[in-house]
Amino acid sequence: MAFSRFEWLVALRYLRARRQEGFISVIAAFSFVGILLGVGTLIVVMSVMNGFRDDLLARILGVNGHVTVVGQKAPITGYDALADRIRGVPGVVQATPLVEGQVMVTAHGYGVGAMVRGLSAEDFAARPLLAENIKIGSLAEFAKGNGVIIGSRLASKLRVVLGDEITLVSPQGEVTAFGTVPRMKAYPVVGVFEVGMYEYDSSFVYAPLPAAQLFFRYRDSVSHIEILLDDADRALALRPEIADIVGEAGVTYEWQRVNSSFFAALIVERNVMFIILTLIIVIAAFNIISGQIMLVQDKARGIAILRTMGATKGMVLRIFFATGASVGLLGTAVGAAIGIAFALNIDAIRIWLETTFNVNLWPAEVRFLAQMPSKIDSTETVLVIAVALVLTFLASAYPAWRAARLDPVEVLRYE
Repeated sequence: MAFSRFEWLVALRYLRARRQEGFISVIAAFSFVGILLGVGTLIVVMSVMNGFRDDLLARILGVNGHVTVVGQKAPITGYDALADRIRGVPGVVQATPLVEGQVMVTAHGYGVGAMVRGLSAEDFAARPLLAENIKIGSLAEFAKGNGVIIGSRLASKLRVVLGDEITLVSPQGEVTAFGTVPRMKAYPVVGVFEVGMYEYDSSFVYAPLPAAQLFFRYRDSVSHIEILLDDADRALALRPEIADIVGEAGVTYEWQRVNSSFFAALIVERNVMFIILTLIIVIAAFNIISGQIMLVQDKARGIAILRTMGATKGMVLRIFFATGASVGLLGTAVGAAIGIAFALNIDAIRIWLETTFNVNLWPAEVRFLAQMPSKIDSTETVLVIAVALVLTFLASAYPAWRAARLDPVEVLRYE
């Protein structure tokens, strides 16, 4: 649809407010603001949802394996040989035998529940998310088997620093002549890590594999083998081959099955948010329709005069289509610019708001992540812009069609 200079001139003239057209201009202004807010909010929310999912997935898979072998009926014996066979599968990068168990951790009169994971120092160092985020201490003492590495938030809860001892209390007690007593063992803290995920930073304790085997009574055996792949998305395809190697030694799970309900909930929430926020744009589009219809009625005499001066129905249609579409086009452009700028700086904005108003907008214990993530997906951004433009263009089409159908003879008969 090509617009002439005359058509744009008349369309812009109709958009400028005069005293008797003030209400129409107010409706156009509300339409502009509605589209701006709808597009901007959609881009920001979708970026945060994408960033939250990707960041959460990266941290979950950075700490846990892509495929996990669990010895359910009995501990996994001969784990070194089994891990070597699993490493021979094309696409497998790492196979980590480990011992995992729930404990109560106490220190300085404080106690919290925690998860102990026992693995070798080499396997710990092979996980960049863990090895590169040791804030205090080093792997040197851990490699000697002299202590444990704990999360930063767990250290804060227990009021411990490097060198302090924590006591692990196992729910599996020891039978003595005086009855069953809890199994307890004290270990010095040789390192503190912080991966930025609340669950891990507040409840994980990493111990040397021999120490964990001794504490949990795994004699020459382990409870899990965690497998890392060159591509996490290949977990479903490689799981059957790994399961054949494992056989009766354990049950094999891929990360999609272990976290299926969690990530399915994220997808549902993301789709629902997209639909709800799109309604803002739909409401703004209805404002365009009402404003344009009122403008057509107000300009009926002008339309009739244009027709008698030689303007065609097509010219009238394009003039009124341009008045509505320009509101949508400008609102979409400004909203997209604001939304992208906001999404790129959202964590800095969050910190400023929390500091200024003394509120906690992103509680890590609820959101899992310590920072507010954001990832702008270019395809989704284009989709949001396209949806907004299509809705506003459709909203502009009907009033323009009505303006083009006005009969100048009927309009001017009683003038």
